[in-house]
Amino acid sequence: MIQPQQQSFNQKIDFPNAFEIEVYVKREDVLHTEISGNKFRKLKYNLEEAKRLGKNTLLTFGGAYSNHIAAVAAAGRDYGFKTIGVIRGDELADKFQDNPTLKKAFDDGMQFYFVTRTQYREKHHEHFLQELHEKFGAFYMVPEGGTNELGVKGCEEILTEEDTVFDFVCCAVGTGGTISGIINSLHLHQKAIGLPVLQGGFLFDEVRKYTKNKQWNLVTDYHFGGYAKINIELKQFMQQFFKKYLISLDPVYTSKVVFGVFDLIKKGYFTPHSKILIIHTGGLQGLQSNIADI
Repeated sequence: MIQPQQQSFNQKIDFPNAFEIEVYVKREDVLHTEISGNKFRKLKYNLEEAKRLGKNTLLTFGGAYSNHIAAVAAAGRDYGFKTIGVIRGDELADKFQDNPTLKKAFDDGMQFYFVTRTQYREKHHEHFLQELHEKFGAFYMVPEGGTNELGVKGCEEILTEEDTVFDFVCCAVGTGGTISGIINSLHLHQKAIGLPVLQGGFLFDEVRKYTKNKQWNLVTDYHFGGYAKINIELKQFMQQFFKKYLISLDPVYTSKVVFGVFDLIKKGYFTPHSKILIIHTGGLQGLQSNIADI
């Protein structure tokens, strides 16, 4: 059903370092202009399953700057689904038009249901899901961030045979689905390194839900204060990176993993003479959000 506009490719990054490590970026951001990067991967099989079940409405969850919310809205527009977004933060209800991500999703046809943060934490509870069905009728539920078994299955297709030359595969971690798919696709000589964009160590357990492979680790030092948080240092890094490599990085995910990998290389974290592949997970719509304007 869902087709890429362009195939991803690996772009070498000239990053001189004392350890003679080679760095490449897998340009998953080019897959689709709106259903971007890992969101394309996660939605691929979920959309197929929704069609198979005869569901014409997608319901999902996200915050104010969610790449996933934007991607689901665009997918619904392009592939004939009604879309409903359960949005964290009821204070946004009367000012979502000021948020570029939510405004775009709304313009693409998404209906919003704004809930308090307390309600949002109950999104997995049966009583809350029953309330949603009573309010909206039948729907196909796509989890927050698109992470479920089908989302992980899609992310298992990020790595290809040409990527077996890499020793380390690094990506940002939000809900754990992308890194899980990557881990499941690793060869024996490879290791996945995830850099969470949220505070806290709970993501270790989330990843373990979807993989039995032990060839991975999460480095939790590069969240910059938490989800959708950014400071002057990271903003300047994004600007300098684009100037040097002509690759745009989003402020929520990929900027943090690239910054983190560069810093870890300098600190001697990776094996000398190794080859690193950084996954660009897309989400460039985040550049329009005011979190980048600091």
